[in-house]
Amino acid sequence: MDDVIVIGVGNPERGDDAVGAEVVAHLEGYLPPGVRLATTSGSDPATVMGLWQGVSRAILVDAMVSGAEAGTVQRFDATAEPLPHNVRLVSTHAMGAGMAVEMARALGRLPERLTVYGIEGSSYGHGTELTPRVAAAVRVAAGMILEEVADATVGTANHEET
Repeated sequence: MDDVIVIGVGNPERGDDAVGAEVVAHLEGYLPPGVRLATTSGSDPATVMGLWQGVSRAILVDAMVSGAEAGTVQRFDATAEPLPHNVRLVSTHAMGAGMAVEMARALGRLPERLTVYGIEGSSYGHGTELTPRVAAAVRVAAGMILEEVADATVGTANHEET
């Protein structure tokens, strides 16, 4: 497997919106060589697209709103098709990671493989922590990602932050 990046999206000051970054923090030190970690607020689609530039596989983790129960983890193959219309990746800004995915699709800038893990949130208040169900979902999503990248065999794990 070529280089892989796991990108955690979210604002650590906005409750469940921080879940992507929390998943990345949970993965620190557990990933095989060749898998990098990065976090971003996701507010700038160009930043998100820049993080996966030059890798063959990207895994994006973000809070979502789909109507599911809080803490539900859903996996989407964003290379094969657009994200479902009922799924909105959360952003406390005008644009978010979902916009980055679809903008990259339109511009032909998706990585060879892009997997999106959405974790249903319920509280996005300023200065709040993850809700209990979303906090429990961090371990679930991290486990799913670890299983998915278990065969990665190149490079070294490191962490970038933007």
